[in-house]
Amino acid sequence: MSTGGLPAALDLRVCPACGDRARCPQVDGATLRCGLCGHRWPFRRLPLFALTGPSAAGKSTVGPRLAERLAGDALVLEQDVLWTGALQEDVPGHPAFRATWLRMAAMLHQNGSPVVLCGTVAPQELEPLPERVFFADVHYLALVADNETLRARLRARPAWREWDEPRIDEMLEFNLWIRGQVDSIDTTEAPVSDVVTAVEKWVRSNLPT
Repeated sequence: MSTGGLPAALDLRVCPACGDRARCPQVDGATLRCGLCGHRWPFRRLPLFALTGPSAAGKSTVGPRLAERLAGDALVLEQDVLWTGALQEDVPGHPAFRATWLRMAAMLHQNGSPVVLCGTVAPQELEPLPERVFFADVHYLALVADNETLRARLRARPAWREWDEPRIDEMLEFNLWIRGQVDSIDTTEAPVSDVVTAVEKWVRSNLPT
């Protein structure tokens, strides 16, 4: 992946020729273009996988097992590890948090492995971001459950997670809403192994050949 003798920047927003940092990256297929100096350079434009759904639907349970299944083929990451500091912005959709993850995933993609990002997110929070152009596709799959099961699971969580009743009700609304937005797997009674197998099949069916 030559860049005409120039080392490509790990942050794909940064031009390796002039050093400008693009607010709105310009992409043509698998080529990036600097809006300031016009320099072009190739990059790996891989699919991103968003394993979403409400809290307590099983993402954190499935994630480690999925990582074992996909070892060598895809990276499985937990999005909440970056929910800290200035990224805990009180802005609808949390665009700075989402954009940071897209930039991180795009950098990891340059190593050749697609990323499976586990965390509560909706397409409307990723698709409008400028960093979305770094990905060939973003595939979404939600883990869901019936509301009473989710309510019981959330009430049983430790106090430090701060799941009071208003917050639980908000998450249950999201649980019902996300079913109409993306494909989903119901984890209410499904064995964990079956859910992991279904998610693995979803990822592998969308990996680049």
